[in-house]
Amino acid sequence: MTDAPIPTAILGASGYIGQHFARLLSDHPRFDLPLLGAGERSEGKRLGDVWLLAEPPPSSLAERPIEGWTPARLERAGVRVVFSALPSGTAGPIEQELVRRGVNVFSNAADHRLDPGFPLLVPEVNGDHLGLLGRSGRSDHGVLVTNPNCSTTGLVLALAPIVELLRPTAVHVATYQALSGAGYPGVPSLTITDNVVPFIREEEEKMARETARILGTRRGARVVPLATPILAHCARVGTREGHLEAVTVEARRRPDRAEIEAAWTAFDPLGGLDLPTAPHPPIELRRESDRPQPLRDRWAGTPPRARGMAAVVGRVRWTPPYLRFFVLSHNAVRGGAGGSVLNAELALLRGALRTKGGSSQ
Repeated sequence: MTDAPIPTAILGASGYIGQHFARLLSDHPRFDLPLLGAGERSEGKRLGDVWLLAEPPPSSLAERPIEGWTPARLERAGVRVVFSALPSGTAGPIEQELVRRGVNVFSNAADHRLDPGFPLLVPEVNGDHLGLLGRSGRSDHGVLVTNPNCSTTGLVLALAPIVELLRPTAVHVATYQALSGAGYPGVPSLTITDNVVPFIREEEEKMARETARILGTRRGARVVPLATPILAHCARVGTREGHLEAVTVEARRRPDRAEIEAAWTAFDPLGGLDLPTAPHPPIELRRESDRPQPLRDRWAGTPPRARGMAAVVGRVRWTPPYLRFFVLSHNAVRGGAGGSVLNAELALLRGALRTKGGSSQ
């Protein structure tokens, strides 16, 4: 690992996820202050002019201009890592061109999540899937690592410690997803006020496919998906941030409830690794009858850099063969920018980032 900060850029920097990237990268110990890229509507403005988040923009980036960075310009500027907050559909060809030019891409977009040569990664759950890198494509290309849909992220974090313990025959999940999951400006106020919208386009399908892949087994250059059915209902609710999910696991095995809870509380596969954005523990178990709640628990995670990176599990009920619980995760942090930053930290630690000459660092 190099001691010099790695030159980086954010694409989609004017959007909601892009600004969470800016917040997390403004003082990162591994990555240099990022160049900021966005479309024509934001080009030429400063980050502070387009800031959307409740907290003020980081002082180190507030005056930085937003430019129309292309893959060719980023390559010439010596950028080695791009964090992509581009919209799905737009992201795909741009990310591929960056990789072709030797730039490493960590993407929040959906375009390449199910492509066999690119890891779909939640480091605590399937960090070994980084082994897919280098098994396809050219050695002088960059790497591309994706993080899953924001609703998938909380689900797989909660399931990972208990899958082997319970050996589920099916997983049922109903989501209560925050408005910010739709981006900015998001859902019209007259659509969501006094209302719950029980449909989010392609969300249920994404949860099923992505969960199966992340919890699947890597065998060489491919991932064998988890065969357990994932049955999802997804709804949009009037909270600002934090996706709450009600999960029911139909289990083959009958462990004690204490064993299930111990599996969650002991789960910390990244413990001891030098990953600044990793939360310890990644799962916080609440025993109050009315937790987790988005307003109170969405910023869970320690140390301070990992605020919003922990999933919170609560209201656990075990009536064999059914385990029922709620899980909450911050959709824009753990399920968005923070997930990608943690992916980049792990790839760097494992020596998976490519230099222009084709070597790893």
